[in-house]
Amino acid sequence: MRAERVFAYGAAAGLLGDHLLGDPRRGHPVAAFGRAAGAVERLLWRDHRGWGVLHTAVCAGGAAALGLAAGRAVRHSPAASVALTAAATWAVVGGTSLAREASAVGRALEAGDVEAARARLPHLCGRDPQALDADGIARAVVESVAENTSDAVVGALVWGALGGVPGLVGFRAVNTLDAMVGHKSPRYRRYGWASARLDDLAGWPGARLTAALATAAGGDPRGAVRAWRADAAQHPSPNAGPVEASFAGALGVRLGGTLSYGGRVEHRPVLNGAAGRPVRAGSGDIERAVRLSRRVGWLALGACAGARLLVRGVVKKGRTS
Repeated sequence: MRAERVFAYGAAAGLLGDHLLGDPRRGHPVAAFGRAAGAVERLLWRDHRGWGVLHTAVCAGGAAALGLAAGRAVRHSPAASVALTAAATWAVVGGTSLAREASAVGRALEAGDVEAARARLPHLCGRDPQALDADGIARAVVESVAENTSDAVVGALVWGALGGVPGLVGFRAVNTLDAMVGHKSPRYRRYGWASARLDDLAGWPGARLTAALATAAGGDPRGAVRAWRADAAQHPSPNAGPVEASFAGALGVRLGGTLSYGGRVEHRPVLNGAAGRPVRAGSGDIERAVRLSRRVGWLALGACAGARLLVRGVVKKGRTS
């Protein structure tokens, strides 16, 4: 069986597995990688970029190498190759857990239980929940759904299409390292520099595909394009900007503005400010964002699998002509 078909069948099965089962409560492979990366950090940490580069190379390179070795071990069995791709896809994508956590916060807000919503928010993002009112929590959830659609679903599928199982696990390793050491705290400003920059590079294609699919699948394609073009570049993240702006335009809401991380206040540009309305708790905005995220995930699978099959067909035609 050709590699492009292995990916198409395996990724479809893995994404369906995530949709039906979600993440395991115990023994998640990403959590195991996080523990291993933490152990490597304890051995290597120095307040120096070079040691951070080594940490990134050991952790991300090691994960990709394991994926490569596993793929080679089953390369002579199409069924085993599809099963391995399905297992890797299920392990690295997190669309169902993202939707469940976002919906849980949304239900708490609809019930008027702001304290319960604050308690659940850290499962989604690193915002300071005590600094947010109900509408602020709802906006944080919509922004997190948008960004994590790219990070937790589409980006992994893109790299799976490009690199098979090593691409899937390598991308998730890079994204996890960025979450662990890529922020600009005194401890990680230099040590986490390599992980943050590599995550920006790895996330670039998935973020643009996410923005394009959100534009196509949302309720206001023109608004999504307008917000993407006008506001994405103002966002401090080169990848979150297009994704959040396109989601804002597609949903007809305003995102961005003032936010707080661990007591540190940031004033980010408003996305879709000219045409959007504020996100409101209990208005259904969270569920609309979740539904859009799910549509984008399935469309990304079709786009990635279709692109691999198309490239294969073009290459084959070129060789026979």
